[in-house]
Amino acid sequence: MLHTTKIIFILTGFLLISCVSIQKNTTETLKTGAEQTALYLPMLKGKTVALVVNHTSVIGKTHLADSLIALGVKVKTIFAPEHGFRGTADAGEHVANGIDKKTGLPIVSLYGSNKKPSVAQLEGIDIVIFDIQDVGARFYTYTSTMHYVMEACAETGKTILVLDRPNPMSHLVDGPVLDRKFASFVGLNPVPVVHGCTVGELAGMINQEGWLKDGVKANLKVIKCLNYKHSTPYTLPIAPSPNLPNLQSILLYPSICFFEGTEVSVGRGTDKQFQVIGSPNPANGNFTFTPVDKPGAKNPPQKDKLCYGLDLTQVDARKEGFTLKYVLDFYQKATDKTKFFTSIPSFDRLAGSDDLRKQIIAGKTEAEIRATWQKELEAYKVIRKKYLLYAE
Repeated sequence: MLHTTKIIFILTGFLLISCVSIQKNTTETLKTGAEQTALYLPMLKGKTVALVVNHTSVIGKTHLADSLIALGVKVKTIFAPEHGFRGTADAGEHVANGIDKKTGLPIVSLYGSNKKPSVAQLEGIDIVIFDIQDVGARFYTYTSTMHYVMEACAETGKTILVLDRPNPMSHLVDGPVLDRKFASFVGLNPVPVVHGCTVGELAGMINQEGWLKDGVKANLKVIKCLNYKHSTPYTLPIAPSPNLPNLQSILLYPSICFFEGTEVSVGRGTDKQFQVIGSPNPANGNFTFTPVDKPGAKNPPQKDKLCYGLDLTQVDARKEGFTLKYVLDFYQKATDKTKFFTSIPSFDRLAGSDDLRKQIIAGKTEAEIRATWQKELEAYKVIRKKYLLYAE
């Protein structure tokens, strides 16, 4: 037997709508915010809606846009993040505006020169719904899109409704906290590399900590996940982007994404994206691979070159957590260390400051480097607790 009670919590600055279930003799089923249509359809009645969505925005196997239209919701616009509405564009690739062939709705890209919805693009919209699967790393750009959408909604008086989804790394909080002088689209807010929040929790934090431009606050509403805790292991049902094809790649992503600013390939252009690392330097390791052009990886780093390095597909990445050991090891083995950082600005943006790069060059150990960010990390953990919607 299942008894369900709807409870509405009013928190400072945003409305949280939750569903508390008491279940007997049944297995509790995790449900995303999007799946709980009964909780948010009343908010959409008589409203004109815009969706910030991509290929992960589904209820079961049906896209949220299709589901809402079938339920009679007036959807006017689809805003698409990096990788596009269908999630097939390469990282950094220009995503053009267009028309969705299935629904006939206009698609407005929020990647490239237009990262923030304009006043004109929000004209006639009452509520903007954000429903995109995140992976819990600061430099994953979907939360930057959410930040800018919240800011636009705050400035234009629109409501933003976040349909929450589990974070596959929400059990972990680690890494250097971003220095806002190094803010960019791969890191807008002063959070660590692995922030330990769902998008709903992060939205509350961004809103209430005054991180939006000029400290504006959005009319934010969040639909929680049901039967979810931060310790709940979660395997994403849909790959969130072309180069994070599975859980192993997602769990390794925070530790090896730093290589994107170096000569080392992270496996773009292979079938083991973010699960292998290497460069043409034989000292890196015995495992070899050759990046080539592939869908979602056009002109990948070290294209058509034999790379030597490591195969991390069998590493217990969840147990290992966030680590600097890979980047430290490959730097030490580099034949010409002056050429290791192929893009210093990119590396520093990913790290959230120039401290990590300087520490690596200085030969600091992981323990020594970690000690330098602990004060800021502990302060962040105190802030984070104020916005948690789920038990640890």
